[in-house]
Amino acid sequence: MKERLKRSYDSKYQQSMNPFKRIENVLLKNGIIIDQEKKKTFQHDILIVKGKIERIGEILEKNFRGEIVDLSGKTVVPGLLDMHVHFREPGREDEETLMTGAAAAAAGGFTGVCTMPNTEPATDNKEIVEFIADKFKNHLVDVYPIAAITIGRYGKQLVEMAELVDAGVAAFSDDGTSVADSQLLKRALEYSRMFDVPIIEHCEDRQLAADGSMNEGYMSTKLGLTGIPSVAEEIIVARNIMLARYTGGKIHIAHVSTAGSVELIRRAKEEGIQVTCEVTPHHFTLTDEAVAAYDTNMKMNPPLRTSKDVEAIIAGLKDGTIDVIASDHAPHSAEEKEVEFITAPFGIIGLETAVGLAITQLVDKNNFSLIEVIEKLSFNPYRVLGLNLPKITEGAKANLTILDTKTEWTVDRNDFKSRSKNSPFHEYKLKGRSDGVLNNNFLFINEE
Repeated sequence: MKERLKRSYDSKYQQSMNPFKRIENVLLKNGIIIDQEKKKTFQHDILIVKGKIERIGEILEKNFRGEIVDLSGKTVVPGLLDMHVHFREPGREDEETLMTGAAAAAAGGFTGVCTMPNTEPATDNKEIVEFIADKFKNHLVDVYPIAAITIGRYGKQLVEMAELVDAGVAAFSDDGTSVADSQLLKRALEYSRMFDVPIIEHCEDRQLAADGSMNEGYMSTKLGLTGIPSVAEEIIVARNIMLARYTGGKIHIAHVSTAGSVELIRRAKEEGIQVTCEVTPHHFTLTDEAVAAYDTNMKMNPPLRTSKDVEAIIAGLKDGTIDVIASDHAPHSAEEKEVEFITAPFGIIGLETAVGLAITQLVDKNNFSLIEVIEKLSFNPYRVLGLNLPKITEGAKANLTILDTKTEWTVDRNDFKSRSKNSPFHEYKLKGRSDGVLNNNFLFINEE
Protein backbone atom coordinates (compact mmCIF):
# COMPACT_ATOMS: atom_id res chain seq x y z
CA MET A 1 0.00 0.00 0.00
CA LYS A 2 2.71 2.47 1.03
CA GLU A 3 4.74 2.03 -2.16
CA ARG A 4 1.63 2.40 -4.31
CA LEU A 5 0.80 5.67 -2.56
CA LYS A 6 4.31 6.97 -3.14
CA ARG A 7 4.10 6.22 -6.85
CA SER A 8 0.84 8.22 -7.05
CA TYR A 9 2.53 11.35 -5.81
CA ASP A 10 3.06 14.23 -8.23
CA SER A 11 6.80 14.62 -7.76
CA LYS A 12 7.24 17.89 -9.63
CA TYR A 13 5.15 19.66 -6.99
CA GLN A 14 7.24 18.09 -4.24
CA GLN A 15 10.29 19.76 -5.76
CA SER A 16 8.79 23.16 -6.56
CA MET A 17 6.83 23.90 -3.38
CA ASN A 18 9.61 23.96 -0.76
CA PRO A 19 10.43 27.68 -0.39
CA PHE A 20 11.77 27.34 3.16
CA LYS A 21 15.22 28.46 4.25
CA ARG A 22 17.15 26.22 6.62
CA ILE A 23 18.75 28.16 9.45
CA GLU A 24 20.96 27.39 12.41
CA ASN A 25 21.20 30.72 14.23
CA VAL A 26 18.78 33.62 13.86
CA LEU A 27 18.26 36.84 15.77
CA LEU A 28 14.76 38.31 15.71
CA LYS A 29 15.07 42.01 16.58
CA ASN A 30 12.50 44.38 18.08
CA GLY A 31 9.47 42.09 17.92
CA ILE A 32 6.35 42.52 20.05
CA ILE A 33 6.08 39.18 21.82
CA ILE A 34 2.82 37.65 23.04
CA ASP A 35 3.13 35.61 26.20
CA GLN A 36 0.05 33.45 25.78
CA GLU A 37 0.12 31.97 29.28
CA LYS A 38 0.47 35.32 31.10
CA LYS A 39 -1.80 37.13 28.62
CA LYS A 40 0.75 39.91 28.21
CA THR A 41 2.78 41.52 25.45
CA PHE A 42 6.31 42.91 25.61
CA GLN A 43 8.98 44.04 23.15
CA HIS A 44 12.27 42.13 23.08
CA ASP A 45 14.78 40.44 20.85
CA ILE A 46 14.75 36.65 20.48
CA LEU A 47 17.97 34.72 19.97
CA ILE A 48 17.49 31.29 18.40
CA VAL A 49 20.34 28.79 18.30
CA LYS A 50 19.96 25.38 16.65
CA GLY A 51 16.19 25.51 16.75
CA LYS A 52 15.80 26.57 20.37
CA ILE A 53 15.13 29.92 22.00
CA GLU A 54 18.40 30.63 23.80
CA ARG A 55 17.70 34.12 25.06
CA ILE A 56 14.95 36.75 25.17
CA GLY A 57 15.95 40.33 25.90
CA GLU A 58 18.15 43.06 24.45
CA ILE A 59 20.75 41.38 22.27
CA LEU A 60 23.45 43.37 20.49
CA GLU A 61 23.91 42.56 16.83
CA LYS A 62 27.70 42.93 17.03
CA ASN A 63 27.86 39.89 19.30
CA PHE A 64 25.82 37.68 16.97
CA ARG A 65 26.86 35.51 14.04
CA GLY A 66 23.94 34.37 11.92
CA GLU A 67 20.80 35.69 10.25
CA ILE A 68 19.23 38.88 11.60
CA VAL A 69 15.55 39.69 10.96
CA ASP A 70 14.22 43.10 11.95
CA LEU A 71 10.66 42.73 13.29
CA SER A 72 9.99 46.36 14.17
CA GLY A 73 6.22 46.80 14.30
CA LYS A 74 5.63 43.06 13.95
CA THR A 75 4.17 40.67 16.54
CA VAL A 76 5.69 37.30 17.42
CA VAL A 77 3.25 34.64 18.63
CA PRO A 78 3.46 30.89 19.33
CA GLY A 79 3.19 28.92 16.09
CA LEU A 80 -0.37 28.62 14.80
CA LEU A 81 -2.05 25.23 14.37
CA ASP A 82 -4.88 24.63 11.91
CA MET A 83 -6.61 21.53 13.19
CA HIS A 84 -8.88 21.04 10.17
CA VAL A 85 -7.37 20.91 6.67
CA HIS A 86 -7.90 18.73 3.60
CA PHE A 87 -4.73 18.18 1.57
CA ARG A 88 -6.36 15.61 -0.77
CA GLU A 89 -3.31 13.37 -0.97
CA PRO A 90 -3.54 10.45 -1.52
CA GLY A 91 -6.13 10.42 -4.26
CA ARG A 92 -6.80 13.93 -5.53
CA GLU A 93 -3.38 15.47 -6.10
CA ASP A 94 -4.90 17.56 -8.89
CA GLU A 95 -6.62 19.61 -6.16
CA GLU A 96 -3.88 19.72 -3.51
CA THR A 97 -0.84 17.74 -2.49
CA LEU A 98 0.69 17.46 0.94
CA MET A 99 3.50 19.79 -0.12
CA THR A 100 1.36 22.45 -1.82
CA GLY A 101 -0.92 22.36 1.21
CA ALA A 102 2.07 22.76 3.53
CA ALA A 103 3.28 25.73 1.48
CA ALA A 104 -0.19 27.31 1.81
CA ALA A 105 -0.12 26.66 5.55
CA ALA A 106 3.26 28.37 6.00
CA ALA A 107 2.17 31.31 3.85
CA GLY A 108 -0.94 31.65 6.01
CA GLY A 109 1.08 31.64 9.25
CA PHE A 110 0.55 28.03 10.35
CA THR A 111 3.47 25.94 11.59
CA GLY A 112 1.24 22.92 12.20
CA VAL A 113 -1.74 21.28 10.50
CA CYS A 114 -4.10 18.38 11.15
CA THR A 115 -4.93 16.58 7.92
CA MET A 116 -8.44 15.17 7.72
CA PRO A 117 -9.07 11.56 6.63
CA ASN A 118 -11.39 11.97 3.64
CA THR A 119 -8.62 11.07 1.23
CA GLU A 120 -8.86 8.41 -1.49
CA PRO A 121 -8.38 5.85 -0.01
CA ALA A 122 -9.48 7.06 3.39
CA THR A 123 -6.88 7.57 6.12
CA ASP A 124 -8.03 4.53 8.08
CA ASN A 125 -4.83 2.48 8.49
CA LYS A 126 -1.30 3.02 9.73
CA GLU A 127 0.26 2.76 6.25
CA ILE A 128 -1.50 5.93 5.08
CA VAL A 129 -0.73 7.70 8.36
CA GLU A 130 2.94 6.82 7.95
CA PHE A 131 2.83 7.91 4.30
CA ILE A 132 1.59 11.35 5.37
CA ALA A 133 4.10 11.62 8.22
CA ASP A 134 6.99 10.65 5.91
CA LYS A 135 6.20 13.55 3.58
CA PHE A 136 6.63 16.00 6.46
CA LYS A 137 9.97 14.71 7.69
CA ASN A 138 12.57 17.48 7.71
CA HIS A 139 9.90 20.09 6.98
CA LEU A 140 8.97 23.46 8.45
CA VAL A 141 5.32 22.49 8.96
CA ASP A 142 4.42 19.86 11.56
CA VAL A 143 1.67 17.41 10.63
CA TYR A 144 -0.74 15.69 13.00
CA PRO A 145 -2.84 13.26 10.94
CA ILE A 146 -6.44 12.64 11.93
CA ALA A 147 -7.66 9.13 11.15
CA ALA A 148 -11.13 7.95 10.23
CA ILE A 149 -13.42 6.63 12.95
CA THR A 150 -14.73 3.85 10.72
CA ILE A 151 -13.13 1.81 7.95
CA GLY A 152 -13.47 3.66 4.66
CA ARG A 153 -15.53 6.31 6.51
CA TYR A 154 -18.53 4.09 5.73
CA GLY A 155 -19.90 4.20 9.27
CA LYS A 156 -20.01 0.41 9.67
CA GLN A 157 -16.88 -0.85 11.44
CA LEU A 158 -14.43 0.89 13.78
CA VAL A 159 -10.84 1.29 12.69
CA GLU A 160 -7.96 -0.24 14.68
CA MET A 161 -7.77 2.73 17.04
CA ALA A 162 -4.88 1.50 19.21
CA GLU A 163 -2.71 0.82 16.17
CA LEU A 164 -3.47 4.24 14.71
CA VAL A 165 -2.72 6.04 17.97
CA ASP A 166 0.64 4.25 18.05
CA ALA A 167 1.20 5.42 14.46
CA GLY A 168 0.77 9.02 15.62
CA VAL A 169 -2.78 10.16 14.89
CA ALA A 170 -4.02 13.10 16.94
CA ALA A 171 -7.77 12.35 16.78
CA PHE A 172 -10.45 10.39 14.93
CA SER A 173 -13.12 11.71 12.58
CA ASP A 174 -15.27 10.53 9.68
CA ASP A 175 -15.05 14.13 8.50
CA GLY A 176 -17.56 15.06 5.83
CA THR A 177 -20.12 12.73 7.38
CA SER A 178 -21.42 12.12 10.87
CA VAL A 179 -21.36 8.62 12.35
CA ALA A 180 -25.05 7.85 12.02
CA ASP A 181 -24.94 4.70 14.18
CA SER A 182 -25.11 6.00 17.77
CA GLN A 183 -24.01 2.65 19.20
CA LEU A 184 -20.91 2.74 17.03
CA LEU A 185 -20.12 6.32 18.06
CA LYS A 186 -20.60 5.36 21.71
CA ARG A 187 -18.01 2.61 21.29
CA ALA A 188 -15.63 5.00 19.53
CA LEU A 189 -15.90 7.44 22.44
CA GLU A 190 -15.26 4.66 24.92
CA TYR A 191 -12.18 3.42 23.08
CA SER A 192 -10.83 6.92 22.44
CA ARG A 193 -11.10 7.64 26.15
CA MET A 194 -8.55 4.88 26.75
CA PHE A 195 -6.05 6.80 24.60
CA ASP A 196 -7.12 10.29 25.73
CA VAL A 197 -7.76 11.53 22.18
CA PRO A 198 -10.88 13.33 20.95
CA ILE A 199 -13.52 12.19 18.52
CA ILE A 200 -14.20 14.95 15.98
CA GLU A 201 -17.67 15.01 14.49
CA HIS A 202 -19.04 16.68 11.38
CA CYS A 203 -22.54 17.21 12.76
CA GLU A 204 -25.24 16.71 10.15
CA ASP A 205 -28.33 14.55 10.03
CA ARG A 206 -28.16 13.25 6.47
CA GLN A 207 -31.88 12.73 6.12
CA LEU A 208 -32.67 16.28 7.21
CA ALA A 209 -29.90 17.73 5.05
CA ALA A 210 -31.05 15.63 2.09
CA ASP A 211 -29.94 17.22 -1.18
CA GLY A 212 -29.64 20.75 0.20
CA SER A 213 -27.00 23.11 -1.12
CA MET A 214 -27.35 26.17 1.16
CA ASN A 215 -28.96 27.25 4.43
CA GLU A 216 -32.69 26.66 4.59
CA GLY A 217 -34.54 29.91 5.07
CA TYR A 218 -35.63 33.09 3.35
CA MET A 219 -32.63 33.20 0.99
CA SER A 220 -32.95 29.59 -0.16
CA THR A 221 -36.63 30.19 -0.95
CA LYS A 222 -35.80 33.41 -2.79
CA LEU A 223 -33.03 31.75 -4.82
CA GLY A 224 -34.99 28.56 -5.52
CA LEU A 225 -32.35 26.32 -3.92
CA THR A 226 -32.98 23.36 -1.65
CA GLY A 227 -31.96 24.23 1.90
CA ILE A 228 -30.10 22.52 4.73
CA PRO A 229 -31.93 23.39 7.97
CA SER A 230 -30.02 24.45 11.07
CA VAL A 231 -31.71 21.64 13.01
CA ALA A 232 -29.84 19.10 10.87
CA GLU A 233 -26.66 20.22 12.64
CA GLU A 234 -28.16 20.81 16.06
CA ILE A 235 -29.75 17.37 16.42
CA ILE A 236 -26.39 15.67 15.95
CA VAL A 237 -24.63 18.17 18.22
CA ALA A 238 -27.16 17.35 20.95
CA ARG A 239 -26.76 13.60 20.45
CA ASN A 240 -22.98 13.82 20.55
CA ILE A 241 -23.03 15.87 23.73
CA MET A 242 -25.28 13.29 25.37
CA LEU A 243 -22.96 10.46 24.33
CA ALA A 244 -19.94 12.37 25.64
CA ARG A 245 -21.75 12.85 28.94
CA TYR A 246 -22.62 9.15 29.12
CA THR A 247 -19.20 7.79 28.17
CA GLY A 248 -16.94 10.44 29.65
CA GLY A 249 -15.20 10.66 26.27
CA LYS A 250 -13.95 13.78 24.53
CA ILE A 251 -16.10 15.10 21.69
CA HIS A 252 -15.01 17.94 19.44
CA ILE A 253 -17.63 19.58 17.22
CA ALA A 254 -16.20 20.61 13.86
CA HIS A 255 -17.11 23.85 12.05
CA VAL A 256 -20.05 25.01 14.21
CA SER A 257 -22.40 27.14 12.11
CA THR A 258 -25.66 27.79 14.01
CA ALA A 259 -26.78 29.78 17.03
CA GLY A 260 -28.52 26.68 18.38
CA SER A 261 -25.29 24.66 18.28
CA VAL A 262 -23.41 27.40 20.14
CA GLU A 263 -26.02 27.40 22.90
CA LEU A 264 -26.03 23.59 23.19
CA ILE A 265 -22.24 23.58 23.57
CA ARG A 266 -22.33 26.45 26.06
CA ARG A 267 -24.75 24.54 28.31
CA ALA A 268 -22.73 21.33 27.99
CA LYS A 269 -19.58 23.10 29.10
CA GLU A 270 -21.41 24.59 32.07
CA GLU A 271 -22.36 21.03 33.01
CA GLY A 272 -18.73 19.90 32.81
CA ILE A 273 -19.08 17.64 29.76
CA GLN A 274 -15.88 17.15 27.78
CA VAL A 275 -16.96 18.98 24.66
CA THR A 276 -14.92 21.40 22.57
CA CYS A 277 -15.63 22.99 19.22
CA GLU A 278 -14.27 25.03 16.35
CA VAL A 279 -15.55 27.62 13.92
CA THR A 280 -14.28 28.72 10.51
CA PRO A 281 -13.52 32.32 9.45
CA HIS A 282 -16.13 32.12 6.70
CA HIS A 283 -18.82 31.28 9.23
CA PHE A 284 -18.09 34.38 11.32
CA THR A 285 -17.64 36.60 8.25
CA LEU A 286 -20.28 35.71 5.65
CA THR A 287 -24.05 35.04 5.71
CA ASP A 288 -26.31 33.15 3.33
CA GLU A 289 -26.96 36.43 1.52
CA ALA A 290 -23.55 35.93 -0.10
CA VAL A 291 -25.07 33.07 -2.13
CA ALA A 292 -27.29 35.52 -4.04
CA ALA A 293 -24.93 35.61 -7.04
CA TYR A 294 -24.87 31.77 -7.22
CA ASP A 295 -21.07 31.86 -6.86
CA THR A 296 -20.10 28.25 -6.17
CA ASN A 297 -17.20 29.47 -4.04
CA MET A 298 -19.91 30.37 -1.52
CA LYS A 299 -20.98 26.73 -1.30
CA MET A 300 -19.65 24.90 1.73
CA ASN A 301 -20.83 22.38 4.29
CA PRO A 302 -22.06 23.39 6.77
CA PRO A 303 -23.54 26.19 4.68
CA LEU A 304 -23.34 29.90 5.35
CA ARG A 305 -26.09 30.75 7.81
CA THR A 306 -27.93 33.93 8.85
CA SER A 307 -26.72 37.14 10.51
CA LYS A 308 -28.26 35.84 13.77
CA ASP A 309 -26.01 32.78 13.57
CA VAL A 310 -22.94 34.92 12.84
CA GLU A 311 -23.71 37.08 15.88
CA ALA A 312 -24.04 33.97 18.06
CA ILE A 313 -20.74 32.59 16.78
CA ILE A 314 -18.92 35.83 17.55
CA ALA A 315 -20.47 35.86 21.03
CA GLY A 316 -19.40 32.22 21.50
CA LEU A 317 -15.84 33.08 20.51
CA LYS A 318 -15.83 35.98 22.94
CA ASP A 319 -17.14 34.08 25.98
CA GLY A 320 -15.01 30.98 25.38
CA THR A 321 -17.79 28.63 24.28
CA ILE A 322 -15.98 28.23 20.96
CA ASP A 323 -12.43 27.03 21.54
CA VAL A 324 -10.78 27.04 18.13
CA ILE A 325 -10.64 28.85 14.82
CA ALA A 326 -9.88 26.38 11.99
CA SER A 327 -9.91 26.96 8.24
CA ASP A 328 -11.58 23.75 6.98
CA HIS A 329 -9.28 24.25 3.97
CA ALA A 330 -11.05 22.26 1.22
CA PRO A 331 -9.47 22.57 -2.24
CA HIS A 332 -11.40 21.85 -5.42
CA SER A 333 -10.37 22.17 -9.04
CA ALA A 334 -11.75 24.98 -11.18
CA GLU A 335 -13.53 22.45 -13.40
CA GLU A 336 -15.45 21.09 -10.42
CA LYS A 337 -16.53 24.50 -9.19
CA GLU A 338 -17.38 26.03 -12.58
CA VAL A 339 -20.79 24.32 -12.79
CA GLU A 340 -24.31 25.06 -11.62
CA PHE A 341 -24.59 25.78 -7.92
CA ILE A 342 -26.61 22.68 -7.07
CA THR A 343 -24.08 20.33 -8.70
CA ALA A 344 -20.88 21.99 -7.43
CA PRO A 345 -19.00 20.30 -4.58
CA PHE A 346 -19.01 21.78 -1.10
CA GLY A 347 -15.86 23.44 0.18
CA ILE A 348 -13.50 26.40 -0.03
CA ILE A 349 -9.82 26.98 0.63
CA GLY A 350 -8.93 29.03 3.69
CA LEU A 351 -5.37 28.63 4.97
CA GLU A 352 -4.05 31.83 3.39
CA THR A 353 -6.93 34.08 4.46
CA ALA A 354 -7.68 32.75 7.97
CA VAL A 355 -5.40 35.12 9.88
CA GLY A 356 -6.47 38.17 7.89
CA LEU A 357 -10.16 37.37 8.36
CA ALA A 358 -9.71 36.74 12.10
CA ILE A 359 -7.90 40.03 12.65
CA THR A 360 -10.27 41.99 10.41
CA GLN A 361 -13.54 40.57 11.70
CA LEU A 362 -12.71 39.95 15.34
CA VAL A 363 -9.98 42.39 16.36
CA ASP A 364 -10.77 45.29 14.05
CA LYS A 365 -14.57 45.08 13.95
CA ASN A 366 -15.60 43.30 17.17
CA ASN A 367 -13.09 44.50 19.77
CA PHE A 368 -11.32 41.21 20.42
CA SER A 369 -7.78 41.50 21.68
CA LEU A 370 -5.07 39.92 19.56
CA ILE A 371 -4.30 37.65 22.52
CA GLU A 372 -7.89 36.32 22.46
CA VAL A 373 -7.63 35.53 18.75
CA ILE A 374 -4.22 33.86 19.01
CA GLU A 375 -5.59 31.70 21.80
CA LYS A 376 -8.09 30.27 19.28
CA LEU A 377 -5.46 29.82 16.57
CA SER A 378 -2.57 28.44 18.61
CA PHE A 379 -2.95 27.61 22.29
CA ASN A 380 -6.40 26.04 22.16
CA PRO A 381 -5.93 23.73 19.14
CA TYR A 382 -2.89 22.21 20.84
CA ARG A 383 -4.80 21.91 24.11
CA VAL A 384 -7.84 20.26 22.51
CA LEU A 385 -5.61 17.64 20.89
CA GLY A 386 -3.43 17.11 23.96
CA LEU A 387 -0.27 18.20 22.12
CA ASN A 388 2.73 20.03 23.57
CA LEU A 389 2.09 23.76 23.51
CA PRO A 390 4.54 26.03 21.68
CA LYS A 391 5.91 28.63 24.08
CA ILE A 392 8.01 31.76 23.68
CA THR A 393 10.31 31.09 26.61
CA GLU A 394 14.04 30.53 26.97
CA GLY A 395 14.91 26.89 26.39
CA ALA A 396 11.77 26.14 24.38
CA LYS A 397 11.70 24.93 20.79
CA ALA A 398 11.48 27.87 18.38
CA ASN A 399 8.01 27.44 16.89
CA LEU A 400 6.90 30.94 15.97
CA THR A 401 4.53 32.91 13.75
CA ILE A 402 5.28 36.51 12.83
CA LEU A 403 2.25 38.74 12.31
CA ASP A 404 1.83 42.15 10.75
CA THR A 405 -1.43 43.25 12.37
CA LYS A 406 -1.54 46.69 10.76
CA THR A 407 -0.99 46.06 7.07
CA GLU A 408 -3.97 46.30 4.74
CA TRP A 409 -4.02 44.03 1.73
CA THR A 410 -6.27 42.77 -1.03
CA VAL A 411 -6.78 39.04 -1.43
CA ASP A 412 -5.63 37.72 -4.80
CA ARG A 413 -6.25 34.00 -5.18
CA ASN A 414 -3.73 33.94 -8.05
CA ASP A 415 -0.99 34.57 -5.49
CA PHE A 416 -1.95 31.62 -3.29
CA LYS A 417 0.49 28.80 -2.66
CA SER A 418 -2.44 26.39 -2.62
CA ARG A 419 -2.87 24.41 -5.82
CA SER A 420 -6.58 25.28 -5.89
CA LYS A 421 -8.11 28.75 -6.04
CA ASN A 422 -11.68 28.22 -4.78
CA SER A 423 -11.80 31.11 -2.34
CA PRO A 424 -14.88 33.30 -1.78
CA PHE A 425 -12.62 36.12 -0.59
CA HIS A 426 -10.91 37.01 -3.88
CA GLU A 427 -10.47 40.82 -3.98
CA TYR A 428 -11.59 41.23 -0.35
CA LYS A 429 -9.73 43.95 1.55
CA LEU A 430 -8.34 42.64 4.82
CA LYS A 431 -6.26 44.03 7.66
CA GLY A 432 -3.50 41.91 9.15
CA ARG A 433 -1.65 38.88 7.83
CA SER A 434 1.22 36.53 8.55
CA ASP A 435 4.64 37.94 7.78
CA GLY A 436 6.49 34.66 8.26
CA VAL A 437 6.98 31.47 10.27
CA LEU A 438 9.89 29.72 11.94
CA ASN A 439 9.90 26.07 13.00
CA ASN A 440 12.11 22.96 12.89
CA ASN A 441 15.20 25.04 11.94
CA PHE A 442 13.40 26.46 8.89
CA LEU A 443 12.44 30.07 8.25
CA PHE A 444 9.86 31.31 5.76
CA ILE A 445 9.23 35.02 5.17
CA ASN A 446 6.27 36.05 3.05
CA GLU A 447 7.14 38.20 0.06
CA GLU A 448 5.79 41.74 0.05
